[in-house]
Amino acid sequence: MSVVPTEVVLGRRQLFMLPTRYGLLFALLLVVQLLAAINYGNGLAYALTFLLGSLAVVSMLYTHRNLFRLRLSASACAPVFAGDAAVFRLHLVNATRTARYGVAVMHGKKEIARVDISAQGFTDVDLPVPALNRGWLASPAVTMHTEFPLGLLYSWSHRVEFNHACLVYPRPAAPTPLHTHPMESPEAVSGMKAGGDDFIGTREFQPGDSPRHVDWKAVARGKDWQVKQFGAGQQVTLWLDWDTLTGLDMESRLSVLARWVLDAQQQDLLYGLRLPEQTVNPSNGEPHQHECLKRLALFELKS
Repeated sequence: MSVVPTEVVLGRRQLFMLPTRYGLLFALLLVVQLLAAINYGNGLAYALTFLLGSLAVVSMLYTHRNLFRLRLSASACAPVFAGDAAVFRLHLVNATRTARYGVAVMHGKKEIARVDISAQGFTDVDLPVPALNRGWLASPAVTMHTEFPLGLLYSWSHRVEFNHACLVYPRPAAPTPLHTHPMESPEAVSGMKAGGDDFIGTREFQPGDSPRHVDWKAVARGKDWQVKQFGAGQQVTLWLDWDTLTGLDMESRLSVLARWVLDAQQQDLLYGLRLPEQTVNPSNGEPHQHECLKRLALFELKS
């Protein structure tokens, strides 16, 4: 199995060169000019022809050198949600004492950016890629392209790929009331007392609940009945459970669970995640949120 590099230096074997259409027209012009010089025996026409031909030959060297030994590397991409754009950052490093001009970064046939790189300098180029599906999104392959200095020839590199991927979370569903099992409600953290006047979250309405604790504002907006919970210095533990979302397909369940993870984190609640054959113990904070969303993103996908 081949190993994809994390850094690439463009050498002679990775670079190719061909004339542009302007280069072909220029070559045709030189041929016509040379035939005219031969036909009329004009020394100045000979001189002009060979001068222009010499400039074309020298431009080949500069076109090749504009990409030769250019160093490319890429950084990891921050996780995104499905439907957003994943942004990979490409680092271009010029370790030589000669500046490089008009270096184009291509993704397929699309030009992402065209940059100049100073001598012994560097620049960064962002590569946005649509993240259509959850899971791992591989870093896009790119090619480098230049027509510097005269536009008579163009040089390009082979496809460069990097060992980076972006984690794509499931697209969160619209705000959805939390469902619990009929005999299960959010659990209080051990050692903390129930009761009090501090609002600590909501849960699904169950028969026997006091009408005073119903979230009537949410009911007036057409949402499902929710019961406000109060405590004294208390934080509840929520279990976000796959089995409570009956009647939904797999992707819809993952979207709803992703929404619940975000809502629980925003409300600063302790929450755990239950998936088929997987459990994430209750906790809180950005690392815990990332772990829950990662489990959802990779659910039943091959690593």
